[in-house]
Amino acid sequence: MEFFLDLYQTPAQRLDAFVTQNLQPDVEWKEEVDDAFKRVERFLRDRCFHTQNFLDEEIRVKKVVKGGSTGKGTTLNHGSDVDLVIFLSCFSSFRQQTKLRGQIITHVVEMLNKCRESLAFDIQDITVKQPLHRGVTPRSLYFYIQARRMSEPIEINVLPAFDALGNLAPDEKPPSAVYENLIKSGSKAGEFSTSFTELQRNFLKQRPAKLKSLLRLVKHWYLKKVKAKCPRTFLPSKYALELLTIYAWETGTEEAENFNTEEGFVTVMELLKDYDNICIYWTTNYNFENPVVRDFVKQKLKENRPIILDPADPTNNVGEGKRWDVVAREAAHCLKQDCCYDENDEEIQSWDVQGTRNIQVVLRQSGWEDWRLWVNPYDPSWKMKNKIRQDRELTGQLRLSFQDSRGERQLLRGSDTLAQYGIFYRIVLFLLETFSPEIQIFVKGLNNHTKAFAADPDNYIQDLKEKIEEARGLPVESQLLEFQGQILEDYKSLRHYGIQDSDTIIMSKW
Repeated sequence: MEFFLDLYQTPAQRLDAFVTQNLQPDVEWKEEVDDAFKRVERFLRDRCFHTQNFLDEEIRVKKVVKGGSTGKGTTLNHGSDVDLVIFLSCFSSFRQQTKLRGQIITHVVEMLNKCRESLAFDIQDITVKQPLHRGVTPRSLYFYIQARRMSEPIEINVLPAFDALGNLAPDEKPPSAVYENLIKSGSKAGEFSTSFTELQRNFLKQRPAKLKSLLRLVKHWYLKKVKAKCPRTFLPSKYALELLTIYAWETGTEEAENFNTEEGFVTVMELLKDYDNICIYWTTNYNFENPVVRDFVKQKLKENRPIILDPADPTNNVGEGKRWDVVAREAAHCLKQDCCYDENDEEIQSWDVQGTRNIQVVLRQSGWEDWRLWVNPYDPSWKMKNKIRQDRELTGQLRLSFQDSRGERQLLRGSDTLAQYGIFYRIVLFLLETFSPEIQIFVKGLNNHTKAFAADPDNYIQDLKEKIEEARGLPVESQLLEFQGQILEDYKSLRHYGIQDSDTIIMSKW
């Protein structure tokens, strides 16, 4: 049976066969790539740095890691280059890597040229990749080597890197100090992502085979239908599309090993079409527990979308500053092609995946058990209030607030979103229902915890104290309430002191 060679002419039900026949790397090619890696690795380890006088010290290759698609196991047949990340003993920090890597790259080029005739493989076109910005040292070099049997040469990229992770086990998270040092280095976004190559590789390598087939399909589409048409356009990286595809699979299938390839492909196209709603991150290697990392990641997540944070490197938003609009137009075009329609000429349905992960909100209200719901952090809070009102059959005015890290209460107004406060993780929201003419009053207690109360502006301070005693158990006679530095007297009203909606009263103990 003849297989279609063009993706857009391939019916959706034939996509698995399309990947198998055209994109899956054949055994001979994989062996050639593996052989190329081993040859260059031996050169780097045994010959390149055996010079005592280089940088006034002996340089030792600590390890060589296979990166990129080859390391992750998502190579396209005869279509992927080989990344070799070399971790060197002369790099003692991220700053030291920046300082010395230009000299290291120059030295590798010199040694390749010097040893060219004695090497057991043919080297072609040694080139240093020049950075886009002036004053930044080169990060890598590349060259081509002729494989023993294949007609086309294999591109080899060599990237020197600081060994930030040391001997980390494959299932072990890096210490938070690693990411603190990275953030405090003040580097450009993703400047030191090579130091986290092993984490990038481990994040994907153990994923199901079928997901890797979907990744190959998406990358093939990107290379043939987007990049080939716009070779000089500043497009998103293949890695960005890989991460987006993994997110779609995780969210849409709950990480199922078996799924419909065509549904996954259509889901990725739909997400790309709506790229300015994408905000994706993982807590696989870093999370919000460390304050330095937490504050940094929160700021990154508040930037303009699309946001796709590298799960290995929080400084690297792989979605930033690229021509996503070009990709989106082609994705919209792709959705009209045969590959996105079934045998009955019906559109393939995508998985139920939003561009942003929902976060868990714990609702806390006096007299009720805690209630949980999942919300989009970019949705205005009025949407959440409508759902609460419907589910709990509430009729009053709903007030939502949360307590920040300083102990201050922040009010969520109707148009406010959780995202604008940097909230992209589980959060406790406090719910208060008021009825006109009641207002909401915040009372900040001894432990810096703030609680909301509904009160009529004409209520006495004594009435408010009784509500506090009922909620917190502190007797009325033991409470000392202050507002704007003034002690509040029991038989004067809230209105008398100019206390308005959402003002905060300080409570201390007599």
